[in-house]
Amino acid sequence: MEGELRDPTRRSWISAINLAEIVDVMTRVFEQTPDDVRSALELLEAGGLAVVPVDGDLGMEAGRLHARFYDRRTSPLSMADCVALASAMLLKEPLATSDPPLAAAARAVGVVVLPLPDTRGRSPAT
Repeated sequence: MEGELRDPTRRSWISAINLAEIVDVMTRVFEQTPDDVRSALELLEAGGLAVVPVDGDLGMEAGRLHARFYDRRTSPLSMADCVALASAMLLKEPLATSDPPLAAAARAVGVVVLPLPDTRGRSPAT
């Protein structure tokens, strides 16, 4: 799977909502300055990362996914998780994630999952 993530011929995508999550976590949790976060993201974009705008079609699909898969105890998917999954579905691309409920939902709708390790080094089951 790592080879797929590092393949220079593949385009990497992130939705604008998930980009907002990264900015939030990097500034609030990891205490990076907004300018440092912007610089890091600009490097990723220069390397080929594309930002997917959230439009009505993506919003509708994310809402349908949330309604189908969300359960507070067994599948605590955020709306942003569902936006990431909807983006992968609409772009017909794999979804890279370390989140087990998101990986399970992705597999349930036929999206290929590229499992990433979480902060403890565990990846979602394949």
